[in-house]
Amino acid sequence: MMSQGLVTMSYIGASILFILSLSGLSNQETARRGNYYGMAGMAIAIFATIFSSIMNDYSTLSYEFLIGALVIGGFIGTRAALKVEMTQMPELVAAMHSLVGLAAMLVGYISFMDESASFTDAEKTIHEVEIYLGILIGAVTFSGSLIAFGKLCEKISGKPLLLPARHYLNLILLIAAFYLGYLFLNGETADERLLALGLMTVVALLFGIHMVMAIGGADMPVVVSMLNSYSGWAAAATGFMLSNDLLIITGALVGSSGAILSYIMCRAMNRHFLSVIAGGFGSAGGEAAAIEGDVQPIDVIETVQLLREAKNIMIIPGYGMAVAQAQHTVNEMTRFLISKGKKVRFGIHPVAGRMPGHMNVLLAEAKVPYDIVFEMDEINDDFENVDVSIVIGANDIVNPSALDDPNSPIAGMPVLECWKGQTTIVMKRSMASGYAGVGNPLFVLENTRMLFGDANVTLQAVLKELQN
Repeated sequence: MMSQGLVTMSYIGASILFILSLSGLSNQETARRGNYYGMAGMAIAIFATIFSSIMNDYSTLSYEFLIGALVIGGFIGTRAALKVEMTQMPELVAAMHSLVGLAAMLVGYISFMDESASFTDAEKTIHEVEIYLGILIGAVTFSGSLIAFGKLCEKISGKPLLLPARHYLNLILLIAAFYLGYLFLNGETADERLLALGLMTVVALLFGIHMVMAIGGADMPVVVSMLNSYSGWAAAATGFMLSNDLLIITGALVGSSGAILSYIMCRAMNRHFLSVIAGGFGSAGGEAAAIEGDVQPIDVIETVQLLREAKNIMIIPGYGMAVAQAQHTVNEMTRFLISKGKKVRFGIHPVAGRMPGHMNVLLAEAKVPYDIVFEMDEINDDFENVDVSIVIGANDIVNPSALDDPNSPIAGMPVLECWKGQTTIVMKRSMASGYAGVGNPLFVLENTRMLFGDANVTLQAVLKELQN
């Protein structure tokens, strides 16, 4: 068994490793190291908790349950890591967030029903507030994450569900949560307080469902980071209930970093955070402009000819690249073009894909050099000097209507202005709209060429022809 002092030192060490992990994950070059820091910190935290002297208060049966839980959880985590494709990472993240919310709810109810707790007066009130907030945040996180999971894997429509008087409905649910909290804290019997707690859980679950259902597909990256923040605060609330300092610190780190990331995402999309959470952003305007004109298809041979003549090439990856798993072929083509003296760069939109940093992860996996990957703000002013832009499975992030159509659902969102270059090649399977469900006038511009087909298969053909 470990002494309490050694447990505290272990918790401090784990906290430092978690902070180093967040710092490492902020940069592509140090992201792998950041993951290792996080893994080491979590391992220390788990073993310090298991072998701490606190466990002396429990029977041997507790260890059997803990070992069983570790084996089951480790098996599920390992299987998910091996089985889940990179294209499914956003759904996996949402599913994991839901489990954090569920855990917070269960811990809250167990803490409430724990008869061994001996709190009195102010301590009792504080503990009950911790229980109430933990279950409230956990329920919102749980139901909201499940809806996000459904939207991301397209089992639920990505279109926002805009109920009549939806803002008043949210207000009523919020007032109900406060009122039930008052009843919970002032209930005379355990049954009355349990009833208030149960009703609040239902209200919170409904609030989470309604909140995410009202958010459109274009704003889903913000939803993912927002739910990440909620899961952190749920973990922090669990830490207060269990009097576990490390859980409080870890939850606060995740919650605050998720909130900061949500703010960054909203700023990148020219959205107000409250507008995104309220849902249906941009839906109050008139009809979006119709897309008129004919597309100009292009084949592999013509694409290769344009690339051979170009000196400055910009590649803009989107979710379609992830679906086609074309990142490795993109890397091969990039290295070949660079070897021929071409200047090749990648332009990454902050919300490309279905979660923050989705494209950066894919390019890092394919070992694309970090020094040629640029954020939107770094390269948007340079498109006038670009000879060929290759858009791989992206749609909303290169949509000119975001800038010139005030009625568009994505109006005001900064986009990669690839149409300012000499030629834009758009790679798509079909003319289907993007995740936001908005038509794209880029496809019919005079300097745009459409290269239809599976991105990976088509790029392999392009690479083969280039090498010949």
